[in-house]
Amino acid sequence: MQVTATIVTYNNNLEVLKEAITSFLNTSLNVKLFLIDNSPSDTLRSLATDHRIQYIFNNKNLGFGRAHNLGIELSHQCESEYHLVLNPDVYFNQGTLEKIYTFLSKNKQYGLLMPRVIYPNGEIQYLCKTPPSISILILRRFMPQAVRRLFKKKMDKFEYRDHDYNQIIENVPYLSGCFMFFRNEVLKQVGGFDERIFMYMEDADITYRTLEYSKTVYYPEATITHHFAKGSYKNLKLMYYNIEGAFVYFKKWGLKL
Repeated sequence: MQVTATIVTYNNNLEVLKEAITSFLNTSLNVKLFLIDNSPSDTLRSLATDHRIQYIFNNKNLGFGRAHNLGIELSHQCESEYHLVLNPDVYFNQGTLEKIYTFLSKNKQYGLLMPRVIYPNGEIQYLCKTPPSISILILRRFMPQAVRRLFKKKMDKFEYRDHDYNQIIENVPYLSGCFMFFRNEVLKQVGGFDERIFMYMEDADITYRTLEYSKTVYYPEATITHHFAKGSYKNLKLMYYNIEGAFVYFKKWGLKL
């Protein structure tokens, strides 16, 4: 098996989810998709029409990392070369996976790759980041635009805006969980997501741990589109999970102001 992937779902928009599934399966590579469903009902089972899809219904919300770990374990059992952690609100053109696969096959030093990520309108998403700090998280989530403008330089540095997003960037310490393309031998060493983090900040944690075993890379030659709903900015429960995830992260890696 060349590439496996996991999509974790919870009452997702069917049309958006179909885009993600179709994007992954539309490839010449030997692939398998684990559709891990945290929803209260198994309605999404109807999407598992392709023999390359394995649908797993949890009948409860396990959280992002714990559910993805189920797929990661299955990928190890398949002995796939690479495993993709894929958001249900991402889509990309045919040939994208092949481009990434070819690049990583030629560059064994990288254990984790994130491609260029854009909004549906074509604007770039600045998803390479430095390790998060308390002040950055407060600025991004709780401060009005006028206050954030006062700290523009600090926030730009956090999002790697002082780097050229048209060039390969090595050893980024925080890559977005919307599309994490792992070399599976490295992922085995990393050990998957920290299940103490229900959701949010788990991508920061796993990227940081990956750097203990290999290089990470931002690869702009491949592009994906991400709807990026910013749910934690609009939903109090999701905001709670974000704060809870930050608490686990800072307790683990040390408090940074």
